[in-house]
Amino acid sequence: MAYKRSAYRKFKDVIRKGCSALAKRSTTFRTFYMGSLDKKQHKRYLKYANLPIDEKAIVFESFMARRYADSPRAIYEYMLTAPEFKDYKFYWSFRATIMDQYMWLNDNDRTKVIQYGNEAYYKRMATAKYWVVNSRVVDAIDVRPEQVYLQCWHGTPLKRLGFDIEVEGDNSLHTKEALCRHYAIDAKKYTNMVSPSAFCTEKFISAFGLDKIGRSDIIIEEGYPRNDFLVNYTEADVAKVRKELGVPDDKKLILYAPTWRDNQHVAGTGYVFENPLDFDKLKEAIGDEYVVLFRPHYFVANAFDFSKYEGWVYDVSTYPDINELYIVSDILITDYSSVFFDYSILKRPILFYMYDLKYYQDTVRGFYISLDELPGPIVEEQAELMDKIKTVDDWSKGKEYTDKYATFSGRFTYLDDGHASERVAKKVFK
Repeated sequence: MAYKRSAYRKFKDVIRKGCSALAKRSTTFRTFYMGSLDKKQHKRYLKYANLPIDEKAIVFESFMARRYADSPRAIYEYMLTAPEFKDYKFYWSFRATIMDQYMWLNDNDRTKVIQYGNEAYYKRMATAKYWVVNSRVVDAIDVRPEQVYLQCWHGTPLKRLGFDIEVEGDNSLHTKEALCRHYAIDAKKYTNMVSPSAFCTEKFISAFGLDKIGRSDIIIEEGYPRNDFLVNYTEADVAKVRKELGVPDDKKLILYAPTWRDNQHVAGTGYVFENPLDFDKLKEAIGDEYVVLFRPHYFVANAFDFSKYEGWVYDVSTYPDINELYIVSDILITDYSSVFFDYSILKRPILFYMYDLKYYQDTVRGFYISLDELPGPIVEEQAELMDKIKTVDDWSKGKEYTDKYATFSGRFTYLDDGHASERVAKKVFK
C-alpha cells in the first residue's frame, strides 16, 4: 500500500515548518523546541529500555533512514552470505515516505523493514544487540551497556567536521555549538567506529571529540565496507545500472555530485541547492557525446525541474546507492563533497567545480587537506569546466594527474581491497 499523508499528518507538517522557521530566528525558542522533541522521543524509547536484549538482532540505518546504501548495506549483504551469521536477525530502518520501495527486503525471512521513529523502531533500538549506522542516531535514544553501536560514518572528509570546524557559517539552522553538541551526544554512545585510513582515524578522533572522552581506541581501521563494491563489481553490474537509469547505450556519463551548503537553509524546507551550472551552455559545448547524472547531497530538500533537458540530464537525487552511479560514470564533477575519495578507486577523471571557493573556504567550513593534493583540476568558471571536459583525455592521462592519483590513493584508499566488510564484521559481531 502506498504511503498517504492524512489530514492530521499534513496539519502536523504545517506546525513543524512553522516551528522550524521560528527556531531559526530565535535561539531561545530553538533550545525549547528541540528540547521538547528530545523529551518526547526519550519517553517513547524508555517504554522498551528494560526489555531483554536480543543477542543476535541488528538494526541497520543509512543516512538517517533515507537510503538502503553505504557501509550498513555492505555489511548486511556480507552477513547474509556468511555461514557464521546464519542465525542473526536483521532490521532495516526507513522513513515512512520511502518504506514502500524497500519492502522487498522482507522477502528474506531473516530481515524485517521497520519505520523510522515509530513504536517498532524504538523497541528494536532498545532491544537489538547491535546498531549499524552511518550517520547520527536520535539524541533521545540511549545505548544500553550490553549493546554495540557500530558507527560507519559516510565518507572521508575534505571539509571540516564537528569540533574541527573553525568558522561559523551564516543562515544555518544549526550553529556550530549545536552541531558539536549533537556530535558529542552521539560519540559517547559509539562502541566502535569504522575508518578507511590512518588519515580518517586522526580526523574522526578530533572531529567527534573522541580524544576528549578517552575513546580514541574504538576505531576499526580496516577500509570502508561500502567500497568493496567498487573493487568487486562486474560488467553485468554496469549493464544492469545503465538499464535501470534508462540511459542510451552509446552515451558517456558525467556524474555531477555537488554537496550541500551550510549557508543555504530554508526554514521548514531544509537545505537547498542553487544549481550553478548553465546546462544550455554545457550541452552546446560538449555536444551529444555525454549525458549528465545529477546527484545532490541527501540533505538537499528542494526539487529540480529538468524537463527541458529530458534525455540529457537525469535527476538521480533519489537513486538508492551512489556506488552504482559511480561504476557507470566516465567523469565525476563535484565540489567539496567527499564522493571523490571513493570514486578515485575507479581511477577515472575527476573535476572539481569550486565556483564559490573563496567564500566556502573562508566562511563556511574550511578543509582538512591542501587542495593541491586533489586528484583532478580545480576550476572556478564554467567556461574552464567545459574546456576540461572536452580535453579530458589530454589532461587525465598526463603525468601530473597520474602521479597525483597514485599519491592520493596511497594515502586515502590503500585499505579498500574488496574485503573490508568481512574484516569489520568479524571484529564487531562476536
